[in-house]
Amino acid sequence: MNATTEVHTAQVGQPDYVIDQAWSAYSDAEHAVWRTLFARQEKLLPGRVLPAYLNGLQALSIAGDGIPDFRRLSDILMKATGWQVVAVPGLIPEAAFFEHLANRRFPAGNFIRRADQLDYLEEPDVFHDVFGHVPLLMDPVFADYMQAYGRGGLRAINLDVLDHLARLYWYTVEFGLIDTAAGLRIYGAGIVSSRTETAFSLESDSPSRIAFDLERVLCTDYRIDDFQQTYFVIDSVQSLLDLASQDFAPLYRRIKTLPQHQPGKILTADKVISQGTGAYHAI
Repeated sequence: MNATTEVHTAQVGQPDYVIDQAWSAYSDAEHAVWRTLFARQEKLLPGRVLPAYLNGLQALSIAGDGIPDFRRLSDILMKATGWQVVAVPGLIPEAAFFEHLANRRFPAGNFIRRADQLDYLEEPDVFHDVFGHVPLLMDPVFADYMQAYGRGGLRAINLDVLDHLARLYWYTVEFGLIDTAAGLRIYGAGIVSSRTETAFSLESDSPSRIAFDLERVLCTDYRIDDFQQTYFVIDSVQSLLDLASQDFAPLYRRIKTLPQHQPGKILTADKVISQGTGAYHAI
């Protein structure tokens, strides 16, 4: 894939890492990878994912015909929730990332994994970023939460507590579960975009599924190289937005004195939501 690497400058005088998506430069092979990934998840997600995600996918016309054009997605998002999708070359520094979120811009990698990397890629690509994250930006409440998180991230950098706040993003935006009237559902993009973790997160007996508690989340480490061994379960998307409206400063001071927990550990105070069905099989 060929793309320009011209970097624009943010209002604060720092690079924002935005580049041209160069949609016309995607090859047939790259579009074919998207089609393969999309087809797999299209079969798995109904009945497992939060309905608002599927609604967003449909409203944005994100489909299996190839990599979407960010300009088209942004036109729809802007009218619905005021968001847009901007292309970046890969992972970008935290300050630039939070600045984008705080201004209702979602930075998405403009590259896609190779055909031999379908099940694992260390750096998030366009499939993870667009298929996993963007549909829920059509939900007004979740869209507001993402902006609030961006603002909180900029403050966390100044307070030198970003390692704690990063856990909130990981356990909600990336690997969150939600308890609905129909049962547990996925909403985290890291699960939504993963063929194997889609089933594992809901159906395996291995991981702990624990009722969401903000202090507990900020004190819990996570894994980046394997399935999660702890998933935190929210009761509504509104509850995420409500907690993001709090002043975290007193909490940051308190958790610096508290024990930090390893993934998979269950505490006596935890409310375990589910232990799976025992029916999980790697797929």
